[in-house]
Amino acid sequence: MAGHSKWANIKHRKERSDAKKGKVFTRLIKEITVAARLGGGDPGSNARLRLAIDKGRAENMPNDNIQRAIQRGTGELDGVNYEEIRYEGYGVGGAAIIVDCMTDNRTRTVADVRHAFTKNGGNLGSDGSVSYLFKHCGQFIFAPGTSEDRVMETGLEAGAEDVTRNDDGSVELLCAPADFHAVKAALDKAGLKPELAEVTMKPTTENALAGDDAVRMRRLLDALEALDDVQDVYTSAVFDES
Repeated sequence: MAGHSKWANIKHRKERSDAKKGKVFTRLIKEITVAARLGGGDPGSNARLRLAIDKGRAENMPNDNIQRAIQRGTGELDGVNYEEIRYEGYGVGGAAIIVDCMTDNRTRTVADVRHAFTKNGGNLGSDGSVSYLFKHCGQFIFAPGTSEDRVMETGLEAGAEDVTRNDDGSVELLCAPADFHAVKAALDKAGLKPELAEVTMKPTTENALAGDDAVRMRRLLDALEALDDVQDVYTSAVFDES
């Protein structure tokens, strides 16, 4: 991956995530509630709910909070009825951006998202304008120095689609979203701990940004991620570390 470091870009993503810790519980509660509403309250038969619960526990969310969110989703408790909306657009240097939201007020959300794009040098596009540039998949990233052979052997046996070593030494494993939990369990059993493990929208092409463009793009991503209704932001932008 000439020109930029995937490992450095992963660290930037984690730093952005850490910076919004105050909103993590709110976003996870929304995700658990919607997952339970759409697929039922049993995580054993609802993979999306199981993943949301795992994320909640990883952030030390109390079990009571998790259970109440599930009960709101299944209708056992009263709660806000959230709607899922995806927005697509372009940022600095033509980098593609997908913004996944959960909201109880579509008018407010689209206004907030459009304002963040416009104020920070981006453009909100139409449905489908950039989603074809991304692949919905499970993604695991391992730190440089991790054995590619061990990751490949363990992952492929569990249903992984692809394992690659990046130029910076990090190892990346991809799988179908439906196989995420099986692959994760196999990696855990083998003692292989990824630095990043998620079901994501992975860009199939990348836009390398440096200097002022990189600064402006990060500002746009930060503005989008700071919005209360935003759950996840995906981008084809990668940042030069030189």
